[in-house]
Amino acid sequence: MLFFVLAGLCELGGGYLVWLSLREGKTIWLAVLGVVILGLYGAIPTLQPTHFGRAYAAYGGVFVALSLLWGWLVDRIGPDKFDLLGGWIVLLGVFVIMYAPRG
Repeated sequence: MLFFVLAGLCELGGGYLVWLSLREGKTIWLAVLGVVILGLYGAIPTLQPTHFGRAYAAYGGVFVALSLLWGWLVDRIGPDKFDLLGGWIVLLGVFVIMYAPRG
């Protein structure tokens, strides 16, 4: 799970820096830093001990949950009960994908 969280923070943080630069008129250097961080996001999932498709499928669920948390903590927009329900559902899917016993 650590690699999923690190990848998600890099994707959200890098994308947010690009957003600030291009959408909110902040310095271009934030966009440059954001692109570098997005590059780290691309590399971190390769550390997962499974194949590409499974790692990225499971990561998608972690990303959904992290996005809701990011919106709450950074954008100050709290999740409603359906956001929370959906977040728990996708996290359950992550655990099924990554940790279900396979023969």
